[in-house]
Amino acid sequence: MGIWPGGVRACIAGQENCSPNNESKDYCYSARIRSTVLQGLPFGGVPTVLALDFMCFLVLLFVFSILRKVAWDYGRLALVTDADSTHALDEEIREKCGEDAVHYLSFQRHIIGQLVVVGVLSVGIVLPVNFSGDLLENNAYSFGRTTIANLKTNLLWLHTSFAFIYLLLTVYSMRRHTSKMHYKEDDLVNSVLFSLYLSHRQAYENCTVLDARICYNVAKLMSLNAERKKTERSLKFFTDLMAKEHMPSMINPKPCGHLCCCVIKGCEQEEAVSFYTKREAKLKEDYRKEKEKVNTKPLGMAFITFQNEAMTAIILKDFNACQCHGCTCRQEPKSSQFSESLHVYNWSVSYAPDPQNVRWEHLSLGGISWWIRCFIINCILFLLLFFLTTPAIIISTMDKFNVTKPVEYLNNPIITQFFPTLLLWAFSALLPTIVYYSAFFEKHWTRSGENRTTMHKCYTFLIFMVLLLPSLGLSSLDVFFRWLFDKKFLADATVRFECVFLPDNGAFFVNYVIASAFIGNAMDLLRIPGLLMYMIRLSLARSSAERRNVKRHQAFEFQFGAAYAWMMSVFTVVMTYSITCPIIVPFGLMYMLLKHLVDRYNMYYAYLPSKLDKKIHSGAVNQVVAAPILCLFWLLFFSTMRTGFVTPTSMFTLVVLIITIVVCLSHVCFGHFKYLSAHNYKSHRGSSLTALFPSFHPFFPPLASNRLTPRKQMLTWLKMAAHHSAPSPLLLLSLR
Repeated sequence: MGIWPGGVRACIAGQENCSPNNESKDYCYSARIRSTVLQGLPFGGVPTVLALDFMCFLVLLFVFSILRKVAWDYGRLALVTDADSTHALDEEIREKCGEDAVHYLSFQRHIIGQLVVVGVLSVGIVLPVNFSGDLLENNAYSFGRTTIANLKTNLLWLHTSFAFIYLLLTVYSMRRHTSKMHYKEDDLVNSVLFSLYLSHRQAYENCTVLDARICYNVAKLMSLNAERKKTERSLKFFTDLMAKEHMPSMINPKPCGHLCCCVIKGCEQEEAVSFYTKREAKLKEDYRKEKEKVNTKPLGMAFITFQNEAMTAIILKDFNACQCHGCTCRQEPKSSQFSESLHVYNWSVSYAPDPQNVRWEHLSLGGISWWIRCFIINCILFLLLFFLTTPAIIISTMDKFNVTKPVEYLNNPIITQFFPTLLLWAFSALLPTIVYYSAFFEKHWTRSGENRTTMHKCYTFLIFMVLLLPSLGLSSLDVFFRWLFDKKFLADATVRFECVFLPDNGAFFVNYVIASAFIGNAMDLLRIPGLLMYMIRLSLARSSAERRNVKRHQAFEFQFGAAYAWMMSVFTVVMTYSITCPIIVPFGLMYMLLKHLVDRYNMYYAYLPSKLDKKIHSGAVNQVVAAPILCLFWLLFFSTMRTGFVTPTSMFTLVVLIITIVVCLSHVCFGHFKYLSAHNYKSHRGSSLTALFPSFHPFFPPLASNRLTPRKQMLTWLKMAAHHSAPSPLLLLSLR
């Protein structure tokens, strides 16, 4: 029996026509942006939203074409060698953007291929079956007739079977994708170990250390070096200008000083060459003093180079093997007479990332202070998102000031359909930005760690915000947990699950996917946040020389974590409703095609190349499986409400769902069922290799001052715990 907000309505198991009444519809619609969003419009308002979003897409493309001509140096358009080329092959992208860009685009292509197959099956088979039902109104313009709500119970086996097929298709598609991911040995950086020379020679006689470099706290030194180089370029600019024009240049050295139209106290102008000469001298002195102090600030890390990979594997295995002694377990590496004094048992060893992947300025943050910082940031983030989870909360807050009431009173299909879905996209694009910056302020040691954290947190947040809570008629995590732990949970559960399968429910998500396809991708092409940051940096520049520096160094790395999360959230929405509302699949395919083209263009022309590790890509592959799992959940809810929990259809769906979840958790958490995955990342030995280090040497002083140029290299990440008496290192290992 379902308990509805307007009274009690019996919903007998097996009853074919069990549609919710009007009051229950209002109850479910309250979680979306206004109650008028989905009610009483031809075909759920999809044609209207499609036309309006397409027109907005054309307008945004026109704006982009203007920006490209006016702000030609925005992005890296001025730096590319062939700006007229609009088509880039994978080899060109690999050479210019790096291996990670190729893996990301390959991931998109496999998703597109999967959506093509899903679209053929959903639109070609599932949609006609749904349309053949007669439970809803016999109106050709009714969106509900295309959904599973129009179907009789004797055909639910077909939908459950297709959901299982989609699950297998997802696994096959991702396995095929990962089987084509080849990490070269010089990219995989897979060697490491720390040990001081004397201790190492006694404990591991057959292992030869070629080089060792201890890490120091150089965050301030890096900042001073960057400012010094900017000042040198600015000084050279004005020196050359004076030699050319034979007259001094005057500047206002205050931030935004060039915007001042009058000379007042505190905003006096200075001669440019004199200002930058004094500033350069001061920065050089600060740099010299800081460089002298660097050797007194070891980080407890080091890069160490070994002769070959086998040596590294032996030492790594020793340090990571645990031996139990009574109630305690600890590592048991080979010992020498220096092991006790060096506190070898407190060292931790693991493979190091590529030097380009390391955020050198963050290495000084570690230990308990880093964990406390991370905990506080995530607590603040959780409290914020706990009450501000969905756009509906924001809109309801706006309603208190009568901002959206006039829109609702218009009762115009153009306004009531286009405006809410546009707001949903806008806020779903804005709120994850908070999640992204939380990962940035956590100060991860590697770019891969930062991107991976962003991907997992953003994806989880987006799924709750865009899919789960609006589908269940809930407006925030606060309401969700209150409902979940309420005494009336079981009584209200039927009401919540009925919200998922309202006749016009799918139209809301179809409109959202359309808005993401046209407006979202067009905004990605414009890169508005980057443009705003570019304008702010230009405004804060003191002089024309500094503005030129801003133009030359304004490009950023592509944020794979945020891009993966955003793309997979839309894909999850599409797959979740691919059977209950098959019409959503073609629009999801359209989104992925446009997304692929936009990302391909941006990575090639607008973003700097980045160097990450394989974990970000394998993590994305693991997250994709959540989409068909949610699809099975949706079918289980519907089958339970329509036919009952103990019916064969419901039990079959439940068994498939449980097996899938167990297999996925076992694979992700414990490494079982590895044959289902192709995460082998086949290694190809490079012919030559040069170790890449930061542009100046203080990162790794005294032990080795020369750059390594081995034919093959491996890096190893090592952290030594606690004891400051023994310098602890990160190691660089190389193969000859």
